[in-house]
Amino acid sequence: MKEFVLKTTNISKIYEKNKVLDHVDITLEPGKIYGLIGRNGAGKTTLMRLIAGLTFPTSGTIELFGQSGEKNLMAERKRIGCMIEYPSLIPYMSAKDNLDYFRIIRGIPRKAIVEELLELVGLNNTGNKNVKNFSLGMKQRLGIAIALLSDPEFLILDEPINGLDPLGVVEVRDILIKLCEEKHMTILISSHNLPELYQVATNYIIINQGNIIQSITQPELDEKCKRHICIRCDQPEKLLSVIELQLGTTNYVVMQDKSIKLYDYLDEKEKVARTIFENGIVVTDFFTQGDTLENYFISIIGGGNHD
Repeated sequence: MKEFVLKTTNISKIYEKNKVLDHVDITLEPGKIYGLIGRNGAGKTTLMRLIAGLTFPTSGTIELFGQSGEKNLMAERKRIGCMIEYPSLIPYMSAKDNLDYFRIIRGIPRKAIVEELLELVGLNNTGNKNVKNFSLGMKQRLGIAIALLSDPEFLILDEPINGLDPLGVVEVRDILIKLCEEKHMTILISSHNLPELYQVATNYIIINQGNIIQSITQPELDEKCKRHICIRCDQPEKLLSVIELQLGTTNYVVMQDKSIKLYDYLDEKEKVARTIFENGIVVTDFFTQGDTLENYFISIIGGGNHD
């Protein structure tokens, strides 16, 4: 039986008759980085809040490290670090004083952890500068440091690279990969920066309108996003017959917009085009491409607006 850090079963959350999460089932394994992808309002933050114990499910069960029930979950959540929505910071204190404050109220005795985390997130040179004068990116880094104070086994981060400059994005990416590889930490990240998420995640969970649409690993995503010939035409059903009977392949997928991705004949595009023409099919698009995570996400949820 596989070990898991988190398992949710039929989790639903209703706010004033609005179902934000609808029978959500996910399982997170140790030592992996999960990218949680969805439009605004898809239920990402609500799911993270449920896991962290900041709100409670209307129905369904949550298991953390194999334990369930509110009393057990309360104990297991001590093994979680999280930054959900905006970091809770004290504006008139420095970064060091903020970390010291949260260290003390959480009962963490090791003082050296403060300097270690300041260096880890690149805030060790901020001195006595008050947090209220920090940029958004600096506040995000400090929020991540606070989430790491208890040396968690499971880290939950809601939009952790929001407001970071390109260098800061790379630095946070490196931090997360290091935590996962060296400490075998499980990390759940939500982000709208899909190209960057692709650089760090080992697994992806796609959520739309409160439903989990798909859970997929990095190798599976790479397979689905491999290079192909994209074809749009006036008779997609007839084209499928031509592809199977005359080109002799079933190595294709049909997208929601009825376009067809053909994974064979990449070096014989002229043959494909000629065969289609000879069968009286009018082609409106015919090109070679490889999907990005962003394109794949759009194709899965069936729409172009995913801000």
